[in-house]
Formats: sequence, structure tokens, C-alpha cells
Amino acid sequence: MLISDCLGVNNHGHLTIGGKDTLELAKEYGTPLYVMDEGMIRANCRRYVSAIKTHYGGKGTAAYASKAFCCKAICAVTADEGMALDIVSCGELYTALKAGFPPERILFHGNNKTDEDIAYAVSSKVGRIVVDNSNELRRVNEAAALQGGKQPVQLRITPGVDPQTHDFIRTGQVDSKFGFTLQTGEAMKAARLAAELKNISLMGAHCHIGSQILDVPTYVLTAEVMMGFIADVRDELGVTLGELNLGGGFGIRYTAAQDAPPEYERYIEGISGAIGKVCSKRGIDKPFLYIEPGRSIVGPAGITLYTVGVLKEIPEIRTYLSVDGGITDNPRFALYGSRYEMLIADRADQPKTKEYTVAGRCCESGDILGKDVPIQEAKAGDTLAVLATGAYNYSMASNYNRLPKPPVVFVKDGAAQVVVKRQTFDDILQDDV
Repeated sequence: MLISDCLGVNNHGHLTIGGKDTLELAKEYGTPLYVMDEGMIRANCRRYVSAIKTHYGGKGTAAYASKAFCCKAICAVTADEGMALDIVSCGELYTALKAGFPPERILFHGNNKTDEDIAYAVSSKVGRIVVDNSNELRRVNEAAALQGGKQPVQLRITPGVDPQTHDFIRTGQVDSKFGFTLQTGEAMKAARLAAELKNISLMGAHCHIGSQILDVPTYVLTAEVMMGFIADVRDELGVTLGELNLGGGFGIRYTAAQDAPPEYERYIEGISGAIGKVCSKRGIDKPFLYIEPGRSIVGPAGITLYTVGVLKEIPEIRTYLSVDGGITDNPRFALYGSRYEMLIADRADQPKTKEYTVAGRCCESGDILGKDVPIQEAKAGDTLAVLATGAYNYSMASNYNRLPKPPVVFVKDGAAQVVVKRQTFDDILQDDV
């Protein structure tokens, strides 16, 4: 049930993360509480960097997908580990720049960038703008002209690869709001336009096929399709695309029973083989490779701690276990039906003998964190730990019911540090007039 290497059980039977007793963390910082193991985050960054070096000759880079979890601390950590950074908004860009992240290592994504977004990205000298449509391509060209330079771009391509994930997190299929469609010829038209625009430097092609993908062959197929497009652009337009960005979506283990993700290295090994195969067949040079892991960097490194409140048993139906958080700090079950491993941190060494439907405190029937979840027998005042919550939980948190957002604590080498403070009621009110 301890699905992450950063978790353990101490001699008191308490759940630990990064060697820290979770009950002590809950007592010191309160609940709900996000806790993340900085050491594991760094180790995950290094595994991707090492995998590219080992299996792709080092001709590439991993860009942390900051939408998974963004704050100044994580930007500083990923910069320190030599990562590039994938951002999708001016808010994320502003955060990265304030954290000192080098702008030339930033890639700016988004399907509907405003003129203000584009101007800010160009003036900040981001390394790449990943362009999503022809309208945006022309506006990037205009913004770069006003700045008196050329803006490097990658074209986001919809490759038609349809992984078996939730509809809301599938992005590579033909029917998608993202990117230039390959099958209709739209992608080739975009490449031709980009090559003609005077203030655009067309660097490469990008795609992203979805999230929580647990098989290597999906990426192998995607790499083959995208390399075919790069070769076609060379043949039809005489334009060399020197970069291939295959996005992210690498899956993690949320539950011990259902999820069996491959080792990170297997993804890169498979991708590398597919690229080499097409390069040899079509007579093109191996491109510089970008990948954009987010969830797999921070997801397994995080947990959320709650205090158990009311227990409500409905005979022969279910027992509700209510906690002091809910959809305000984790909306993923309500959105996607996402399942998690959960346990009573006070008795992490004991077997899970009960099933609970874990409910939040919001005035909303759908405020559920999990249905019929195996957990140790609980009582009011216990600390409930929800595992693998490092990705998208803080990012999607809200102030619904005017509830303050929890803090984020990093643990490393036996020490804990608040990297995002707990909101107060005054913080919520500060924008009221």
C-alpha cells in the first residue's frame, strides 16, 4: 500500500515521508496539508536527464510541466537540476521568472494565448513559444517584429494517436481543441506559413497525446508519426525541423492494484529506437529531443494529510468518513473519478480492514475524495493520508465555500520547510472591494 519510495513506517507504526513522521507534520503545520519530498523530486528529475543521456546520447532535454505543480520553490528546484520548464500561462511564466528560472529554457504552451500573453512571452525572451494555431502564429510574428527580433517556435501537432485515458485528459486524437491536425494537411500548411514569416524561427514540432499513459508502445507510435511529419516537411518544403517535442503524460502509480507504470528509462529507450528507425529510413538527422514530464516528477513525491471528523454508517450501503478538506484541495475524483491509495497515518503498519467513502467538508454532494476505499478502521481525530497527490491537487485547489487553501511543505534530509503558506481568511478577502 506504500506506493512510493519516499514513504515508510516508523517504529511507532506512523506513516513517514522523506523520513519525517506525518503525525508530527500534521501537528506542527495543521491539516489539510500538502507534503512533498524534495529529495524524490530531485531524483525524478535526474532520472529523466540521465535517461536522455543514456538512451539518446544526451541530445535532448526534459522540461518540467509546471501545470502539475507550480510555485517558486519547484521552479527553483527544477532549474537547479538542469531542467527546462513548460508553462501554460503568464501566471506560471511570472512565477518562474520571479524564481530566477532562465527564460531561454522556458517553453510557453496554450491553445488560446491572448495578445498580452504573447507580448509578455516575447518580451521575456522565452526559449520557445509552442504555437497552437495559424492565428497565433501570425500574432507571434507581429509581436516579435515589434520587439525587433525573431521568436523561436515549435508547432503543436495533433498526431491522431488516441491513448486510452479519460476523455478530459486525451489530447492527441483528431478531435481535440489543441494543435494543427496532421491528417487534414493543416499541420503542413502551418509549417509552410511559419517558414515564410520573417520574424519566426521555426525550430521544430511538438505534440502531447494525453496524461497518465502507462504503456511505452503509445509513445513509440507517436514518435514514428511525428518523425514522419518532420521528414515530410523536409521533402515538401525543404525546411529542416531540428527539434522534436513529444510532450509528457508519463503515468504514475496511484493505486497498487490498478497501476503498473514502466520505468521512466523504458519510455526514453522506446522513443529513441523509434526516432532512429525513421531517421535511417528517411535519411534525416536525429532531432534534438524534448520531453515534458510533470505528474511523474512530483506526483509520487506528494501526499495530503487530513484530520478525520464525522463517521456516518448507513447499514448495508456504505460508511462515510469525512475529513477537513475535500474538493477544494483535491477535485480530481469529482472531475475524473481518480482513485487513490489512502491510509490512517496513525496506524500505517496495520491491515486495511474497512471500506469508507471519503467525503469532504464542502456543502456539495459531489464533494467526495474516493468511494469504497480500503482503509484501516478509523476514528475521529485520526490523520488520514492520501497518497500520490503531488500533481494537480494544489494546482487545481480553489476557495469554494470560502475555504482557505492548504500550505505546501517540502521535506528534505530530515528537515521541513513551508514553501507555500496556508491561506488565511484575510487572504481570501484581499481582493474584495
